[in-house]
Amino acid sequence: MKCFLALAAMLTAITAVAAEPPFKGDAAKAQGIVNQVCAACHAADGNSQIAANPKLAGQIPEYLYKQLTDFKAAAGKKAERENPVMAGMVANLSPEDMHNLAAYFASQKAKPGAAKSKDLVALGQRIYRGGISSEGIAACAACHGPNGAGMPAQYPRLSGQHAEYIGAQLKAFRSGARANDVNATMRGVAGRLSDREIDAVADYIAGLR
Repeated sequence: MKCFLALAAMLTAITAVAAEPPFKGDAAKAQGIVNQVCAACHAADGNSQIAANPKLAGQIPEYLYKQLTDFKAAAGKKAERENPVMAGMVANLSPEDMHNLAAYFASQKAKPGAAKSKDLVALGQRIYRGGISSEGIAACAACHGPNGAGMPAQYPRLSGQHAEYIGAQLKAFRSGARANDVNATMRGVAGRLSDREIDAVADYIAGLR
């Protein structure tokens, strides 16, 4: 069953890539917004030094664009991804601005991270590469790639991401506080993970390259 789920996820990703038109955005036009709005939290090159704030450098542009649009509430509706800080940041951004920002951060070179706990990273490696068959959890690598590079356009790059941020997002998916995942995939996975397993996967991802 684990292999079937992993294969199904990979086939879905491949189909999505084939159907997705080339991403359009002008990175040069985003520089002003980056300096004025984004750099304080994510750094000008997208390599955030604040563990609670995600690194954006090298991220898949379609994924970045989706998150920006999900943070923005439409008239009379709640945002797909609720975050008071980000809601304020994207409030005045146009679709063109968000395309340009996504292109800008995708073009930046991601700096590697590092795992911290030998015990946790070993467990995290097992889950990331092989899943947890007893819980029906497929390997993280099935969607995010063996080296965490992600699969455009649905599955984000994870390698080198801050462990604190990854852990917080997994716990948000588990509780339902975050619900903008495709086909509820991450809510299904995170809902079966313990705190220790989440911490282990997050630590392994931080050092993945």
